[in-house]
Amino acid sequence: MEPRTTSRRCPSCGHTAKENRATQAKFQFTACGFAANADHVGATNVLNRAGPDLCTAA
Repeated sequence: MEPRTTSRRCPSCGHTAKENRATQAKFQFTACGFAANADHVGATNVLNRAGPDLCTAA
């Protein structure tokens, strides 16, 4: 996953689009309606992607 797109990918449905990040702080997915803070969305996507590997390594 490209690190620069983690706050543009919807954690609910997985679609990535620049339009999903309405402002610096707001994420609003245009198709499914999921909304959250963009930083929280980015962190969630990183955790969902790397979390299992980090748990295995620990």
